[in-house]
Amino acid sequence: MILEVAILDVKNGLEINFEKDFTLASQYISAAIGYKGHSLQKCMERSSRYILLVNWQNLDSHEVGFRKSIEYEKWKALLHKYYDPFPTVEHYETVFENNI
Repeated sequence: MILEVAILDVKNGLEINFEKDFTLASQYISAAIGYKGHSLQKCMERSSRYILLVNWQNLDSHEVGFRKSIEYEKWKALLHKYYDPFPTVEHYETVFENNI
């Protein structure tokens, strides 16, 4: 499993609209082959900063399957207008995990 991590800095004053559009856009990422779940977290210190965490079956599920799909174009149309600067996106694999 791969974890996609994206730091999302939303333009000031657009946070509520972003959250509404993110809820709508979630249907597109959720439909992707290899998608395993996602969450959006809001930063407590910076009200316009979010972190997006997406679990993918493998890197290609995100980079090829989702990013080259029609669903990604719909995701992008809803959300990319909110970001300044454009998000940094990285992928992580588990080295150690301890769940309680």
